[in-house]
Amino acid sequence: MGGLVEQFIGFFGNLPKELVIFIISMFPILELRGGLIAAALLGVEMWKAIPICMLGNFVPIPFILLFIEKIFKVMKNTKLVKLVDRLEAKANKSAKTIMKHKRFGLTLFVGIPLPMTGAWTGALVAALFKFKLKESIPSVLLGLCMSATIMTILCYGFPSLFSAMVG
Repeated sequence: MGGLVEQFIGFFGNLPKELVIFIISMFPILELRGGLIAAALLGVEMWKAIPICMLGNFVPIPFILLFIEKIFKVMKNTKLVKLVDRLEAKANKSAKTIMKHKRFGLTLFVGIPLPMTGAWTGALVAALFKFKLKESIPSVLLGLCMSATIMTILCYGFPSLFSAMVG
């Protein structure tokens, strides 16, 4: 993930650092994890980076929860049908873990920063499996808080460990 984050930093290099980490945090796969890695690499203060990355990661979530099924329906009638199939398969694979404990499962899925987990996939699963907004929004937000805590400790608390992750 470190190499991908560095590519994004290079691409958005002329923008203010805070805007760079906000944009990175909005992207699927990178999300809050990538935003905090970028923040540490760019020297953004931890207390400034956390809310920026959390907000950036959360901005797309309501749109995913509300509109992803309609978007997928339209995309299935285009050349993007294979992408939709892959995303749905990913959601179905993740759903077993999440559905076992529903809201708590969604919180953990979003909160534990591992590959193929996070707010985007969590919101996708919640939308496809008809979670109510009042269940999914708090679970995703709590998961983002967990992920932010873990990633902040890794990126800012253990710089030598962080250097090994990125390098």
